[in-house]
Amino acid sequence: MQNPPDTSFPAAESNLHPTRRRWLAGLGAGAASLAVGARAGTQDEPAKAEPAGIVTPPEGKGIWLSVKLGMIAKEVGGKKLSLAERLSLAGEAGLDGVDLDEAGGITAEEARAAVAESGVFVHNAINHAHWKQRLTDPDPAVRAQGVANIDHCLRVAHAAGGSGVLIVVGRGGDGTPEETAGRARTEIKKLLPLAASLGQPILFENVWNQMFYDHDKPAPPEQSAARHVEFIDSFNSPWVGQYFDIGNHWKYGNPGEWIREFGHRCVKLDVKGFSRAENKFKDIGDGDLPWGDVRGALGEIGFSGWATAETGGGGVERLKTVREQMQRAFGL
Repeated sequence: MQNPPDTSFPAAESNLHPTRRRWLAGLGAGAASLAVGARAGTQDEPAKAEPAGIVTPPEGKGIWLSVKLGMIAKEVGGKKLSLAERLSLAGEAGLDGVDLDEAGGITAEEARAAVAESGVFVHNAINHAHWKQRLTDPDPAVRAQGVANIDHCLRVAHAAGGSGVLIVVGRGGDGTPEETAGRARTEIKKLLPLAASLGQPILFENVWNQMFYDHDKPAPPEQSAARHVEFIDSFNSPWVGQYFDIGNHWKYGNPGEWIREFGHRCVKLDVKGFSRAENKFKDIGDGDLPWGDVRGALGEIGFSGWATAETGGGGVERLKTVREQMQRAFGL
């Protein structure tokens, strides 16, 4: 999830899944040329549909590579794409799946149908409204709508076959640290029975929201993830965890050390670059983020899970470039 307005981001055919082959043919030769390209590397297999219609990600991996739905082109060759067609573009780019960061506008039925039609796995759901309808808002009615939004996302993630929902916990400016953490904890606890019943953990992203870190004190000295860890542990629940954004807090602390502090709580990863020298977000691998230490930390905690890019997107060629950037960053 992008930080609020601070963000600096711009926004082989014979092997295709049959459904993808049909819709690509329907786009015409010009549009198809934008969507179909050689798959890089023999290990890069797109998500597949099982004979019974169950879509699963590739086997034999420890880190699965994904992009946000919002990064995927909404039209190709002048043709507006359906949700299934947009998912298919990610599959054509050799990605393992997609994170539905536009889940607020997608029904559970639509998500399930699009996954079945495209054959591309969806591992997570996000509702961008969590910046506006915050769990830390002083107004109980606003918090209630925030809970309803997350309820919706849990159902969308479950219907799609995914394994979690990313949320921004709130905003520090909504009150004192004790007030904001207390409001968020109270509202999240209301969602835990649904999360548990659907098997969908609620995952907190570290963002520039003035909670659990010192916003006006960029590193050095390096800040710790201890307050994030304390908040997660306060639930004493297996249904909460961390969706760690590697680039977001390089401005404030060493991402490798944060990964070590989160340990088993680190369930999924958001991936972007950041330059301390330039104080701006960058493409994955650009900037001065210490990727070697990130790889070492992930190995130390035994991380296995989804890594989702959050950079400028586009059509198949751009998505392929992003996949290759992630592969280099993680040493895959």
